[in-house]
Amino acid sequence: MTNEKKFHGVIVAFNSCYNDEGEVDPQRAKAYTRFLLDRGVNGLYVGGSTGEGMLQSADERKRVLEAVLEENAGQGTVIAHIGAITTKESVELARHAELAGADAISSVPPYYYRVSEQGAAKHWNAILAATSLPFIIYHIPATTGFALTPSLLRQMVQNDQVIGVKITSPSPYELQQFKAIGGERFHMFNGPDEQYLAGRVMGASAGIGGTYGAMPELFVQLERSYVAGDLAQAQKVQFQINDIIADLLALPVYSAMKELLKRRGVHCGSVRAPLEEVNDSHKPQLDALYRKLMGYIAEYAPDTAAQA
Repeated sequence: MTNEKKFHGVIVAFNSCYNDEGEVDPQRAKAYTRFLLDRGVNGLYVGGSTGEGMLQSADERKRVLEAVLEENAGQGTVIAHIGAITTKESVELARHAELAGADAISSVPPYYYRVSEQGAAKHWNAILAATSLPFIIYHIPATTGFALTPSLLRQMVQNDQVIGVKITSPSPYELQQFKAIGGERFHMFNGPDEQYLAGRVMGASAGIGGTYGAMPELFVQLERSYVAGDLAQAQKVQFQINDIIADLLALPVYSAMKELLKRRGVHCGSVRAPLEEVNDSHKPQLDALYRKLMGYIAEYAPDTAAQA
């Protein structure tokens, strides 16, 4: 697979997979990987926000990535998010990702401590120097408190390893502006799941999102409709996706996604504290949401929906 094809389409931000005691569970991670690949996703983004990477030790993150890569076996693109609060840990995770066989690495900027642009550049450049893998900047200012600027991006793209930006901000205009800086072969990865279609129209090569994992069939259908030039159908699917997301956001979202997966036969355990878990009071909402979701999926993947 060429680099051009590797970084296109539906790339799922992989949910963390724990056992019933809350420990990382490689077997559950493999089962979830298979569930997603069998539904036609293009790739997996491991260890990011949805993957609870920042709530795991470096050793746990390595074990999850190894499990995903083993089950994936080259079928889809695997991007390892290796961002950490220290440069040392990010470099360690980057080196491991290369040795394990990841297709690319990605990283948020340093967080909590408010670093300067040059501090962020120094952090990312240390990661770049540690491996030969393609690198994707992860721009998510709402959680990191750091905003990638056009001037910093111009500086970073001087290194050919920097192949793209995963942009999780509500502005398709910002996506387009970053794409213009990077150039035609530069990859933008749309972050907000609610605007997958908008991101693709404005120049994104792919989308990376967490809710994809609970409803991969809908995002795969959205991508297919967009590629086929059927924007009316793509818009319809995006509106259905957004209907599901609106209901998810009324719940503890990370835990609710895992509950939907559980109803679909994929057991990923719960979430790690301090993330909020769903409880018995949420059951009616989850039941109604599951029925709605499977109704939408039945429009595009009736065999899959019948098995649920």
